[in-house]
Amino acid sequence: MAPGKLLAVIGVVLVVIGLAVSYAPWLINWFGRLPGDIRIESEQRFVFIPIASMLVVSIILTLIVNLFFRK
Repeated sequence: MAPGKLLAVIGVVLVVIGLAVSYAPWLINWFGRLPGDIRIESEQRFVFIPIASMLVVSIILTLIVNLFFRK
């Protein structure tokens, strides 16, 4: 894919994600709330490690890339 077309596709995807976050926030409420995500809270610190959420995002992105870019 040519660099210009790739940038255009990435731009469209970012716009769609931005609209989804703005107008349908319930679509991403699961992020950070899965079993396996680590939250450590104290009075002065907050540590968040989204292990399970990143695994789900990685699997979804892998499937999408393989569907569109496999020859």
